[in-house]
Amino acid sequence: MFNKHTITVPVGNKTLTFETGKIARQANGAVMVQAGETMVFASACASPAPAEGVDFFPLRVDYQEKFSSSGKTLGGFIKREGRPAEREILTSRLIDRPLRPMFEEGYYNEVQLLSYVFSYDGENLPDVLAICASSAALAISDIPLIKPIGAVRVGRIDHQFIINPSYEQTKKSSLDLVLAGTEDAILMIEGFCDFLTEEQIIEAIEMGHKEIQKICRALSNWASKIGQPKKRDTLRKIPKEVDQAVLKAAGDLIESALRISAKQEREQALGAIKETVQKTLLPEGAEPTYSKNDVMQSFKNLQSSLMRKMILQEKKRIDGRGLKDIRPIHVEQSILPRAHGSSLFTRGETQSLAVCTLGGENNAQRFEDLQGESSQRFYLQYSFPPFSVGEVGRVGSPGRREIGHGKLAERSLAALLPKQEEFPYVIRLESNITESNGSSSMASVCGGCLAMMDAGVPIKRPVAGIAMGLVMEDDNYAILSDILGAEDALGDMDFKVAGDATGISAFQMDIKVEGITPAIMAESLTRANEGLKHILNKMLAVCPTSREEMSSYAPRIETIQIKPSKIGTVIGPGGKQIRAIVEETGVQIDINDSGLVSIASTNAEAMRKAKDIVINLTSEVEIGKIYKGRITSIVQFGFFVEIFGKEGLCHISEISTHRIQHIQDIPFREGDMIEVKVLDINDRGQIKLSHRAVLEQQQHAH
Repeated sequence: MFNKHTITVPVGNKTLTFETGKIARQANGAVMVQAGETMVFASACASPAPAEGVDFFPLRVDYQEKFSSSGKTLGGFIKREGRPAEREILTSRLIDRPLRPMFEEGYYNEVQLLSYVFSYDGENLPDVLAICASSAALAISDIPLIKPIGAVRVGRIDHQFIINPSYEQTKKSSLDLVLAGTEDAILMIEGFCDFLTEEQIIEAIEMGHKEIQKICRALSNWASKIGQPKKRDTLRKIPKEVDQAVLKAAGDLIESALRISAKQEREQALGAIKETVQKTLLPEGAEPTYSKNDVMQSFKNLQSSLMRKMILQEKKRIDGRGLKDIRPIHVEQSILPRAHGSSLFTRGETQSLAVCTLGGENNAQRFEDLQGESSQRFYLQYSFPPFSVGEVGRVGSPGRREIGHGKLAERSLAALLPKQEEFPYVIRLESNITESNGSSSMASVCGGCLAMMDAGVPIKRPVAGIAMGLVMEDDNYAILSDILGAEDALGDMDFKVAGDATGISAFQMDIKVEGITPAIMAESLTRANEGLKHILNKMLAVCPTSREEMSSYAPRIETIQIKPSKIGTVIGPGGKQIRAIVEETGVQIDINDSGLVSIASTNAEAMRKAKDIVINLTSEVEIGKIYKGRITSIVQFGFFVEIFGKEGLCHISEISTHRIQHIQDIPFREGDMIEVKVLDINDRGQIKLSHRAVLEQQQHAH
């Protein structure tokens, strides 16, 4: 029944197994990849004909983690996987980015790549397996992929690089690097680290690429043996006469328009030229000589080639800058009076209004994934409204691009955060992009760092972010600092780097062409470092250090460390005790598994009262120590005093240094506060107290 084919590839100290022919036999290509007991399935399907009227490659990538893969059922009321989680969206982007440039030019058929985690062992992470599985499914299909790609994760523990580290190893790693590429070149990098040097980053990339080459060679051999012939009959090649006609109609006009430095003016000029070309080559009412798709694609290609020619030959960019120049930077702090921290960061025509909000544990971002339920104490949310590029568009839940850019900025800043014991706040950052012309995710890094400093977060060290570009023709290339949107769209590389003068906290690279060498990558990192120094100097000139005083509108949080065995005492049966504290004081109170109690309030008196209650509930009475307690009841033989929620007896003979005949003679009443010394605690926990011992001790001191 099944025509099964399997190959194995050693990667690091593990083995990847690729299998096809048993599952999803009607797809153009379908592969199951296994590492340990983690199994990821991927399918590749294409429409039989090109999408009508489309001048871009319509690729759709979706990745899903089945909770059943780790023996779990989704929490909440709805038990079926539905809307993709943030991690699934980020992995979908990881699959898309290196594969998209590997489809043959002129292929406009709709392609869909679907990946599912069907088994997860808690050790072998599925995201890099999904990239490999999708590549393998395309390689053996009839869809015209130029060549297969491979992907690995690189970690670093105790100064040693590890290929495809386990989930537990990634927690200890100072590097989390995912890279993908062909046998000849790296195409995609996504890395986060604890301020590693440029040399260490390059070493990790080169080590990872050696393992990728093994995967690519194995998949190429596999495809040559069992793969289907590639269908190239739908490839759309632009006729030479179309390119010549577009060049004649618009070449000089486009070149002049590209020299307009202001983005909106430039785009208006190019839009007018585009309309002129359409009217000239595609006249209304007449039989068209050329295909509209061909004319529009040729116009786009001409625009790209003229911009690239300007950069490579004249060393000039479309906004008039030199290759190394950074756009003008303006920083303004505390522009939102009620926000806990805010910053307006502007770099050229890209602007981020960053806002920092501090809160208690209930403000943490909770989530559920294959590892179980957890929460984030720091998170960044990025928004990109249509007005930021002068357009009209949809407003609603964040798109994949917004989630990807937000996570990149968030992880760029995560390395700066103080420990929870030092700063027990949940930190929420917003990056509201109010203008955009390239590098908005890196503007979010700069603005986010400044907003945290404005909020009084004691960050370890400030960082900045920069996006580097590349234009490459054969052996001639130019590296661009602080790229514009057009240089990203029409160039060959988008290389984002976050860090400071001495180390890198995050880096992300997408490359559209093969042939970028380690030397070019190293040069790009060096240039990025120069740019980061320049940007940081501009930031620190306005905000040299974090504010010493937090905003008066920010909650105050104090922590108390209690014994884990006392957590139940504070919470009480069914949460009764902790609810009573909240109702009585109005504070927000949270306890973690280690016994760290966080109390948040904007009212100092309420904070003090809540702290006293927690201390009273959890403190243990010690023999020989003096405590201040409240008299709860007076009886014939003495009175009872409450200390830390426990009652002890002060006998009539222990009330005064003088003999007391009748209890009515004492100068105390119920509710009075009194100092007592603990004389003894018996086996049944009964506490024997003495006020007389306190008086004698005071007399002796005098």
